[in-house]
Amino acid sequence: MPVASQPLGRRERNKQQKLDRITAAASELFAEHGVEDVTTQQIADKADIGTGTLFLYAKTKGELLLLVQNAHYAEALERGRANAEAIPDALDAVMTIVRPIVECNRVQVDNGRTYLREMVFGDPTEPQHSEALSIVAQTEEAIAAVLGRDELVSADDAATSARIVSAIMFLSMAVSANPALRIDDVVQDIRTQIRLILPR
Repeated sequence: MPVASQPLGRRERNKQQKLDRITAAASELFAEHGVEDVTTQQIADKADIGTGTLFLYAKTKGELLLLVQNAHYAEALERGRANAEAIPDALDAVMTIVRPIVECNRVQVDNGRTYLREMVFGDPTEPQHSEALSIVAQTEEAIAAVLGRDELVSADDAATSARIVSAIMFLSMAVSANPALRIDDVVQDIRTQIRLILPR
């Protein structure tokens, strides 16, 4: 007989409610103004908490951005992964995984670049940073699974190629600072690079 999960205690519920308010406030303010133009005081005020409480959940705006964006990136990855399962062509399937991530990154270009910077250079001991790196690893696993469909590609080669694809994708998103640059242009640039490294 399965064990029923225990309901959260009052303290855990309060912590979760505060985290939800912080996430919602940061998400709204970052989307409206960009991460650079929002202060932690504004986020605390909007979440109706003190700044000291805010810093218990995230020490910097970068960590707050990771908190907000990780959920969006994880959802984009899951959507791409699910859609890729039905696509037989390896390049098309990989691009089906890549595109939603690029779209997520370019919702607010400055936030997208800051997210990537925090992901790469942030504090590796910080939980939100670890979550971001986990999303990268999951992205590579999804791409490796697509590449591994080819019986001539070993699991090691698929994993290595997936890491290269991931690097291409994240670097292309990071250098695409022009907000006027269309998502289709970024995706096409990534596709052109990936096409050269996939087995033919």
